[in-house]
Amino acid sequence: MVKPKQVGHLVINVSDVAASTKFYTEILGFDIAVQRPTATFLTCGEIHHDLALFQADEASPETRKGNIGLNHFAVQVEDHDSLRDLYHTLLEHDVKVDRTTDHGMTGSVYFEDPDGNGIEFYYDKFETPEEGLAEMRREGRENTVLVLD
Repeated sequence: MVKPKQVGHLVINVSDVAASTKFYTEILGFDIAVQRPTATFLTCGEIHHDLALFQADEASPETRKGNIGLNHFAVQVEDHDSLRDLYHTLLEHDVKVDRTTDHGMTGSVYFEDPDGNGIEFYYDKFETPEEGLAEMRREGRENTVLVLD
């Protein structure tokens, strides 16, 4: 059986490639690796592309929260301060924040892109993956609101 190494990149269809490119670069801080008329390939700076935006067919149905398909995708930031900066940037650009959550092993902000695709930006609260996994598995652990003001 194959053993996956890691998730390589994410590709999402969007209703307006230009508008989505602007959102992902100007608000969320992605860099453009390659831009084409019907697609933009975005990078966090380490690999060729982490996220690609493809122009959806005009007849495509709108994204609806709770439907079958993507629930959300997650993007890691360095630390609490970086997440707080993103939170305030979202508010400054009138992006509705769904929730902020302290998951124990991570601190997270949830919101949607212009097409309603769910996004989580988070930081790890533990230095090693093993410590984070142990916290995730801890009995009685409950999520709480993460304060970012």
